[in-house]
This record gives sequence, C-alpha cells and structure tokens, in this order.
Amino acid sequence: MDAGTIGVFIPIIALSIPIIAIWTKHQSRMAELRVNTTADATAEKAAQYASKVQALEDRVRVLERIVTEKGYDVATQIEALRDQRNVDDASVVQRNELHSKENV
Repeated sequence: MDAGTIGVFIPIIALSIPIIAIWTKHQSRMAELRVNTTADATAEKAAQYASKVQALEDRVRVLERIVTEKGYDVATQIEALRDQRNVDDASVVQRNELHSKENV
C-alpha cells in the first residue's frame, strides 16, 4: 500500500468508528428493550398461571371436603333422586306416546 491509499483509509476508519459505536449502542438498547418486554410478558403470564393454580387448588380443597365429610352421602342421595326422576320422566313420555298412538 502506498501513502495515498493509507491517507484515504485513515479518515474513513476515523469516521466509521463513532458510527459503529452508535449503531452498537442502539442495538444494545434494542436488545435490552426486547428482554424487558419479554420479561414483563412472562411475569404477567406467570401471575395468571399462579391465580389459575390457586383457583384450582381451592376447588380441589372443596371437593376433598365434600368427599371426606358426611355431606357426600347427601350428594349421592340427591344424584340418586335425580336419576330416579329421569327414569320416571322417561316412563311418562313413553306412556303419553303410547296413549296418543292409541287415539289415532
């Protein structure tokens, strides 16, 4: 390389160093903003999941209490009555259909 070529490259390098520094600083800030945004979104999702988990734990506690208490027998009896009522309702519907066929 001759002196003329070196003389051209020195100002180019001297001007490009601050430009590269500014660009690098900008890229660093953008990366930091992306990390912060992702962290905020992740924290929000974690809080939502924690509240959902808490709600599910509360429901499980209620179900455990229902099953372990004497009230479970009452719930079973209520369900048995509902099943019996469904059977009775089905019989009434069948009788009504049979009666309407006889009238035709």
